Amino acid sequence: MSDWDRESIAALRSAVYRGDGSLVEVVRGRLTDDVLQLAGDGLLGAIAQRVPGAVDLAAQCATALRVRCWDGDEELAKELDVALGEGAVPLLRTVPVDLEMLSSFMEGDPLWGPARIDLKTGEVWTDQEDGSEEQDEDDDDDRWLCVEHLGSSVGYGDMELFITTVTDPTKVDLLSVAIIGRGAFRRFKDVLARWPDERERFHLMSADRQRGRGRQWLAGQGFRPSATAMTQH
Repeated sequence: MSDWDRESIAALRSAVYRGDGSLVEVVRGRLTDDVLQLAGDGLLGAIAQRVPGAVDLAAQCATALRVRCWDGDEELAKELDVALGEGAVPLLRTVPVDLEMLSSFMEGDPLWGPARIDLKTGEVWTDQEDGSEEQDEDDDDDRWLCVEHLGSSVGYGDMELFITTVTDPTKVDLLSVAIIGRGAFRRFKDVLARWPDERERFHLMSADRQRGRGRQWLAGQGFRPSATAMTQH
C-alpha cells in the first residue's frame, strides 16, 4: 500500500502549487517513488525560499530520481543539483507551462487536433481554441512550440509497469488479462475499481510518469518548466 492516500496527495499538490514552503513537512519521511516528480518541483521552490530541511530532502529526491530512472527523472535530478549548488546549469529556456496540462495534450485524444504551447504565457492551445486567432495575429515564429502527441502506447506501458508492482497473484492475473486486446484501458479501469487502494496507487504512479514525460519532452525541445508555473494553479 502507498504512503499516499487521497487526502495526503491533495495536501502535497496544494503545497506545491501554493509554493509557501509547507511542502517540506508534507513530504518529510515519505519521499517515495509515488511522488518524486511532483515533490521535486515543490522542493525546487522550497530551496529558493531557504525552507529548513529542503536541502536534505532535495538531495534525497535527486538520488531517488536517478535510482528510479523513469522518463524525465534525470532532467529533474539535474535541476535539483543546480538548486543545491552542484552541477552545470542546463542550457534550457524556461517556459511557464503546467506539466499536467501539457501531458494531458500529449497523451490525450488525438481528435483534439494539433496543440501548441504559447512560449510567452505557457498556455497550451489546440486549433479548436481561440489561441489560433492569437497565433495568426502574432508574427513571432519563436512564440509557439508544437506539441507532440505520444499516442496510447505510453499509457499502456504505465498499466504494464503497474502490474509488475502488484503483489497479490490473483490481482496480477486479473489485471494482466484485462489489458489484452482492444478495450484494454476500459477493462483495466473496471478491474482496478475493485480495489480502491490499488486504484489510487495506480493513478498516483501514472500522474508522476506523465509529469516526467512532459518534462523530458520539453527538455528535448530545449525548454524546462519555470518555477512560477508551479504556483499559478
